[in-house]
Amino acid sequence: MSTITIRINEEEKKYIEAFAKMNNKSISELIRESVLESIEDKYDLIELNKAIVEFNKEKTMYTPDEVWEILGI
Repeated sequence: MSTITIRINEEEKKYIEAFAKMNNKSISELIRESVLESIEDKYDLIELNKAIVEFNKEKTMYTPDEVWEILGI
């Protein structure tokens, strides 16, 4: 496992420690989860924006019944 070092001030440290304690997590676990969730959220937003651009090019929408008909269900 790798180690990453970050620099924070005392106030931030206390805030992080308190939040980790409230959630019964280690500081490392809290920061790791928070960073990975943030990255995932940003990636999801990028993908959403790509999908919106594609949708705006086509602008084709189907009702649920039309989808079932297209799929032959």
